[in-house]
Amino acid sequence: MGMSEFHVLAVDDSLIDRKLIERLFKISSCQVTSVDSGSKALEFLGLQEHNQNPNPPCVSPNAKQNLQQVEVNLIITDYCMPGMTGYDLLKKIKESPSLKNIPVVIMSSVNVPSRISRCLEEGAEDFILKPVRLADVNKLKPHMMKTKCKSFHKPQKIVTKENQESQEIEPKTEQILQQSQGNNNNNNYKRKSMDQQGLSPERTRPRYNYNMIL
Repeated sequence: MGMSEFHVLAVDDSLIDRKLIERLFKISSCQVTSVDSGSKALEFLGLQEHNQNPNPPCVSPNAKQNLQQVEVNLIITDYCMPGMTGYDLLKKIKESPSLKNIPVVIMSSVNVPSRISRCLEEGAEDFILKPVRLADVNKLKPHMMKTKCKSFHKPQKIVTKENQESQEIEPKTEQILQQSQGNNNNNNYKRKSMDQQGLSPERTRPRYNYNMIL
């Protein structure tokens, strides 16, 4: 499974940080969509109606074509953002039945243990200190792999023409065998009855006494 199959949603109000994240994930052959606020991230994920936000979402060009069809395998968001923080965005994602399984990673330029603990307790997969490095991106690959594993379904049985004909023949064969077994049972019952009456199963007509004729 190649990394090109993974899609990352990056959320940061800093243009420089968004460009850095895009570059690092694209080096790892991931598709990246970047937005500049938590509300636009929710809109992209389908948790908000488009008419609630008059400003169109800041979405990378290659994602605009498949805005409603793309699958997100990882969300990486800054903690400190105006309006909706990364922590608020994390809570809304984990409260959504359809999005709660998407891994969320929080970024911050400040190392505050209480902030880190709060995000991890709320369901964040990891907490990364800025600036984000390529080693951090490589460390996130197992989290993206989990989304692919959860999307797998049991393989469906492919029915070919030969299999279909075989499936049609098997019940008929079983029915014939059952009928044959029933006939054998009937014959055995008749044979037993004739034996009890002194009749030969091969010859059921009464035997003539030639002495009486002569």
